Amino acid sequence: MAKIIPFKGVRYSANIDINGVVTPPYDVIDAAGQEAFYEKNPYNVIRLELGKTSPEDNDSDNRYTRAAKYLKEWLASDILAHDEQDSVYLYEQEFDARGERKVRSGFITTVQANDYSKGEVLPHEETLPKHKADRLNLMKATQANFSPIFGLYSDPEHVIEAALAKAKGSRKPDAEVTDDQGVVNRLWVVSEPETLQTVVREMESKKIFIADGHHRYETAVNFGKEMAAEGKQGYDSLMICLVNLFNEGLVVFPTHRVVKNVANLHIPSLLQGLAKEFTVEELPSGTSLKNFIDELETRGQRSHAFGLYTNEQKYYLLSLKDEDRLDSLNLEGRSAAWRRLDVSILHTLILESLLGIGSQQRADESNLVYVRDEETAKSYADDGTAQLVFFMNSTKVQEVTDIATGSEKMPQKSTFFFPKVITGMVMNDYKK
Repeated sequence: MAKIIPFKGVRYSANIDINGVVTPPYDVIDAAGQEAFYEKNPYNVIRLELGKTSPEDNDSDNRYTRAAKYLKEWLASDILAHDEQDSVYLYEQEFDARGERKVRSGFITTVQANDYSKGEVLPHEETLPKHKADRLNLMKATQANFSPIFGLYSDPEHVIEAALAKAKGSRKPDAEVTDDQGVVNRLWVVSEPETLQTVVREMESKKIFIADGHHRYETAVNFGKEMAAEGKQGYDSLMICLVNLFNEGLVVFPTHRVVKNVANLHIPSLLQGLAKEFTVEELPSGTSLKNFIDELETRGQRSHAFGLYTNEQKYYLLSLKDEDRLDSLNLEGRSAAWRRLDVSILHTLILESLLGIGSQQRADESNLVYVRDEETAKSYADDGTAQLVFFMNSTKVQEVTDIATGSEKMPQKSTFFFPKVITGMVMNDYKK
C-alpha cells in the first residue's frame, strides 16, 4: 500500500520571521494577493511557489528559473536550511468553522508518487489539464516542491496520532504562525527512529485518499517518470500532509458554481425547466444570504438540495423530486454512489441538460467559476459578472472515500477541505 518516506525537510532559519514568509496554496492566490506577499518579505515563499511573470520572460529567464535561483541562493545564505535528520512533521491547525473552534492534526511527510492504477493513492476528483503544465515546469526547474498536497487515511484506533503526540510531548512547536484567515498553524519536527518506524509501518497497510492537490500529485508522477527516463532516481515522491479520517477536526465545505456567458439565458424558462425535476421555492424578498445558506443546509439533510441565486437578486431553493432520477439516465459505468452525489445531480440534470454546460465547458471554465466563499459567489451575480450562482451543500467524507475506493472520480471542485495546508512551513528539495 502507501509508501511513506520521512525526509530532511527544508525550513526557514530561526532568524527569519515565519509570519512574513508563508502563504496559502498557490491555487487560491490571485494577482493582488501575489503582489501583497511579494511586498510582505523579500524571502516570502511566493517567489518560489508562484513567482511573477514578465513580458520579457524567455526560456532562460522566467518565473521558474527565477524560483530555482532564489532556492539556491537562500539555501547558500542560510535563509533556508535542510533538517539534519530524516523526519516527519506533526502539523496542527486551530481554526473556527462556522462558530465552532476546532483543531485538525496531521503529519507532513513524502509519499511514493505512483500511478493511481497501483491502488496506493486514490483520487476522488477530475483534474483540469491547464493547471498541471505550470506545476511540472516549476518542479523541473527547481527540483523541489514547496507545498504539501492534502491526503486522508483511515486509522480508527488513532495509532499514528498517538505515536506522534507521544513524540511531541509537552514541547513547544518548532514553528507557529497565524495566517491571514486567523488559522493557527503549528509544526513539530519528529525525528525519533522508533516513531518514524511506527508511522511507516502503520501506513504500509493503508490507502491514501487525495483530499486536495490532485493536479500536483499527477504532476509529481509525471516528473518522476521523466527524471527516471533521464537515468535519475529519487524524484518519484511528493510532499503530503496526511490527516486521519477519524480526526475530529476534519471539516469539508462546498465549492459553489458561478454561471456566466450562457447565451440566450432566460431565467423564467430556466425555472420552468427546473420544475420538471425539482421542487422550486422562491424565498421572500429581503432574505439574507446567511438564512438562505442555513435553510439550504437543513434541506440538504433530508434530500438533494441546491440554492439558486440570480442576477435579479432572487433566491430559490431546489429540492430533487425523485431521489433515484439519475438511475433512469444513460450513465454507463457510473456507480450508485456517484449518481447520488449532489455535484453529479447538479452537473447532469441542470448544467448539462438545461444550460448546455458540458464536460468541455467545465474543463475550460468558459461558463463556470468555482467559488468557495458564499459572499464572493453572490457578488459575481450582483455586479453583473455572472448570471446565476448555484450554492452547494458539503460533500460528505464518506462519499469521498466511497468514490475513490470504487476507482471513480467526482466532477471537478466537488470538495473544499478547510483549512488549507499553508505553504512555507516545510519544503521538499529532491537534490538534498
